[in-house]
Amino acid sequence: MAGFRGTYTVLVTPFTPDGGAIDVAALRRLVDDQIEGGVHGLVPLGSTGEFLSLSQDERDLVIETVIGQARGRVPVLIGTGAEYTPDAVRYAREAEAAGADGVMIIPPYYAVPTEAELVAHYGAIAGKIGIPIMIYNNPAAANVDMLPSTVARLSEIDNVRYIKESTLDVTRVRDIIRLCGDRMTVFAGVLGYESFFLGAEGWVAVCSNVAPRISADLFEAACDRNDPAEARAIHQRMVDLLWWVGGPRYVAGTKAALKLIGRGVGPPRAPRLPLPEADIPVLAGVLERLGLTLAGAD
Repeated sequence: MAGFRGTYTVLVTPFTPDGGAIDVAALRRLVDDQIEGGVHGLVPLGSTGEFLSLSQDERDLVIETVIGQARGRVPVLIGTGAEYTPDAVRYAREAEAAGADGVMIIPPYYAVPTEAELVAHYGAIAGKIGIPIMIYNNPAAANVDMLPSTVARLSEIDNVRYIKESTLDVTRVRDIIRLCGDRMTVFAGVLGYESFFLGAEGWVAVCSNVAPRISADLFEAACDRNDPAEARAIHQRMVDLLWWVGGPRYVAGTKAALKLIGRGVGPPRAPRLPLPEADIPVLAGVLERLGLTLAGAD
């Protein structure tokens, strides 16, 4: 498969109404909605997918369902982060065996690893799989910040070829490209629009769970058509949605929005709570202004 680029949706994990099990039918529908909406790739079992709240059997079910439903129409990168390096190796090997096109791996999120430990961690995983690795820099969640100089060292590992850069410092995109050259392709996390104009070749987006078409359009306007005015107009249309699916609301807000447009995926799992009822009308207004049809609307 050609190199990864574009809008990749980090999928929510649909649960049954009581939160007790994976809603497989809803997950299959979500995969189809994403692909039909124009996204360029899928990332199950990321933070938005509540991967830390899933059992091993549930992880396996999500992987099997997403890869099977995608049927090779778009790349599927599986989130395989773990605190213990042998667990991360095992998860990555399981993803590859299941047919994943790549893996996305956050650093060990409690260990506060040094640069040498990061190199050893990712090197151990890379040595056991043959598919590309997307490293994931999210200091707020992982408790470690992979600076561009560290990313440059990691890019020397053969199949570490992508990074999801999720700080709020857009200059990281510039500096990673400067230090790594063609050894590393940058995907944005939070700052998709801003990062495209500094050389990012994609973004791993939360908002595309709810609005896949406009999320794909933003990438295509900026990176395929190189049209800053069009990209800016698209970004302005969707900026309110970005607020609702970012920060501490990212899982609850996304799941609430999907329910409002008739694509219910169940509640978040504890300790997360559903979006407060007082926020629902405001979110509904955001979706309506974006041109999304609310469930039950004429």
